[in-house]
Amino acid sequence: MRDRMNVYFPPELLKQISELADRKKLSRSAIVEAAVVSFLSPDGADRREAAFTRRLDRMSRQMQRLERDVGLTAETLALFIRFWLTITPPLPNDSQAAAQIKGRERFEGFVETLGRRLQKGQSFLREIPEDIRRHEPADET
Repeated sequence: MRDRMNVYFPPELLKQISELADRKKLSRSAIVEAAVVSFLSPDGADRREAAFTRRLDRMSRQMQRLERDVGLTAETLALFIRFWLTITPPLPNDSQAAAQIKGRERFEGFVETLGRRLQKGQSFLREIPEDIRRHEPADET
């Protein structure tokens, strides 16, 4: 058994309901009933919340990886600079021009290698754990 209810709609909304009912070959009552059921259903809100939660979880994992990579990059750079500054002896004045030329050649080679690696999608940060495992001594039991 169904109870009757009189509802008033703005003319434009009533026109949209009528057009949808004609397209779907349903009654206007069926269209309005489905809309009200959907509005009252907690499932829609739960699904949206679950989708947002999954998306936020994925973004949190991405941020954690980004923080780890930035931290690793900063530590690597700081260690390299410290090492370079403490190990590299000053050059005599007559050797500086040749050293600058050699430095530019090395830098150009570095930039070319970096460009090739980036084009191939290779990441040095992903290789570090592999290098560490390769250089760790095997566990002796």
